[in-house]
Parts: sequence; structure tokens; C-alpha cells
Amino acid sequence: MRRIVVTGAAGLIGWHAQARLHAANCAASFHGDEKPYDIIALNRSAYNNDAILRNALIGADAVLHFAGVNRAPDDDVETQNPAIAHRLLAACRESGATPHIVYANSTHSTSNTPYGRGKRHAGDVLSNGPGGYTDLVLPHIFGEGARPFYNNVTATLIHQILAEETPDLNPDGRVSLVHAGDAAQAAIDAALIGTSGRVAPEGREIGVPALFEKLTAFHASYLANIVPDVSDPFDLALFNSYRAASYPERWPRPMKLNTDARGTLFEAVKGGGGGQTFLSTTKPGITRGNHFHLHKVERFLVVQGEAVIRVRRVLDEEMWEYRVSGDAPAAVDMPTLHTHSIENIGDTDLLTLFWTHDLFNPATPDTYADKVLA
Repeated sequence: MRRIVVTGAAGLIGWHAQARLHAANCAASFHGDEKPYDIIALNRSAYNNDAILRNALIGADAVLHFAGVNRAPDDDVETQNPAIAHRLLAACRESGATPHIVYANSTHSTSNTPYGRGKRHAGDVLSNGPGGYTDLVLPHIFGEGARPFYNNVTATLIHQILAEETPDLNPDGRVSLVHAGDAAQAAIDAALIGTSGRVAPEGREIGVPALFEKLTAFHASYLANIVPDVSDPFDLALFNSYRAASYPERWPRPMKLNTDARGTLFEAVKGGGGGQTFLSTTKPGITRGNHFHLHKVERFLVVQGEAVIRVRRVLDEEMWEYRVSGDAPAAVDMPTLHTHSIENIGDTDLLTLFWTHDLFNPATPDTYADKVLA
């Protein structure tokens, strides 16, 4: 088992990195194998505690160093990032640790700004650590769990679209985008392989107005119960980021029922490139699911019986419950990086339609067993 320390664990890339390491542990447990990773997650308060930081580093194979300061007065931004780096190396010396350090640097590190100078200096400090070193240079990061109005134009645009607000766009603005999961995986891979030197994931270049247009199209399509074409991995990641931001308030989504003397018809799902549909029956008192996905778009739709659908953000305690019934069909789409389940709470068999945007591949199932309820 490899001990991997994640600093800045409460941040966007830190959470995505933890979720991916946790997914690997879940997959191993499901198959009865030993978990490959001992994950030590350090948030700001833990990182600033000398004893906790030293103990976390004892026997550490790698440190995914995402801790940093990007919103503060200029003097603090320039000085605190190197100070955080010095603190990490001091704790390594005191604990006798020689981990491979992967540093989440920025494309702005070459700029002559307080932030750029601070990030560049921090990288210089970490490059002299006791073990290997990877300088992971990242552009603009987006993804599930991103905070709007916090150095994240994608999350801000999604928030404004969902709130039906009109953003003030720079017509000439451009960003280079990398999904937080891809950035996290690049960090994990560099740590496991022991990659030395500079690693710079290639971002998707897009104008801010074009980004807004794409997200707006997603929103309009989704409100019409149409899953957009997500065959492009970038579009899939962007759409999943949008979907995650719609939780928890915008679910379940009632189906439009077309009823006449013959009965009732409704459209369960449209678009998404076809995908795959399953129908299942579940006995009273039985729970299905208890897993999460990193990429998959998945819909639960009860067509007969009574159920409760539970959704919990991976590695978090907050849980949402949605009671659904076949008498009033309503879709609940599972956000990525959220573990979910469905329980039959009725007295008769539950009939549920499950839909995913792609065909199930047992070699790469993108399904990680993780109980919603402890």
C-alpha cells in the first residue's frame, strides 16, 4: 500500500485527486484485493498543525501538493506560496520523509506578477526537496465542485446560467481549460511513475463567449429533456460540471405526461448519443446502486412503485434524499463523483428504468462501489 499525502485536500483539484484514489481503493475492495492507497488528506488547518503534518509525512511515498494561496493581498500571495513550500520541506526533514512531490504550479508562474512570482519561487523551493519532484504546470481548471466567483470562470458562468442571470462577458477573453479530474490524474500518474521535471497537460483553448454559448446550449437542451452530444471528452466533462452544479435543488425533474383514454405516455430520455437502457425490478426493502462514476451520465426513473433515491458527494457526509413514485414519474440524473442508491420503500415490486449515455464495458465499467449510508 502506497501512502499518498494530498495537501489542499479541500480544494477543487485536491478533492478530485482524493476521489480518484478512493475510486481505486473501492475497486480493489470490491474484488477482494488489498487497497492500493493509504490516502492522507490535509486541509488548511491540518497542514498548519506541525504535529499533524509531520505524522502525515512519515512513510509517505508521494505528496500531491495542491495547497496554495491565490486570493489575498498582493504581498501575501507572493510570500505565502513559498512559505507553504518551505513548511512542507521542513516537515519532510523532521519526519525523515523522502516523498516524490508533485507541485500544482500555474501557467502564470512565468508572469511578473505577485502571484506568478510567488508560484515560481515556491516551485524553486520544492525542486530542492529530499525526493523526486514534478512541476505540474496547469492552465485554467474547471470541474464538478468548483466554486463560482472564485478564480473559475466556468463555474461562474454555470452559476449565472442556472440563476438566469446575464453575465458581463469580455468579448476578447480566452481561456485554456483542463478538467480537474484530468489534472488530478496527471498528478497521480506523475507520483506513481516518479516523473521528474515539468509536466504540462494541454488545455482546450476557447473564447469566453464561445464557452458561455456552449454552456447555454447545454442548459437549454437539458431543460427540454434532451441530453446533448457528449462524444467529445471535453464536452462530457463540461456537461458533467454543469449537471453537478444543478444539485440538489433542481431534482427530481417531473416528466411531461401525455394522457388520454388509452393511458399515459412520456419520453424517458432523449439524445446523448444513444446510450444504453436497463429495466429492473427491486423487491420491497432492497437497495440497488451504492456506487459512483467519474464520467458516466446516468438517469434513474421509477415507472412503478415507491422509492427513495439517495445521493452523497464522494468523501463527504452531506446526503440528499429524493422520494419518487411511478404514479408521478420524475427523473433523477446522478451527478458524477457522487455515490448514489435507490431503495424500494413500497409494498410491491419497484420497476425502474436506468439509462446511461454510453454502452457498458466490463473492462472499464466506470463504476465504483461505495455505500451512500454508513
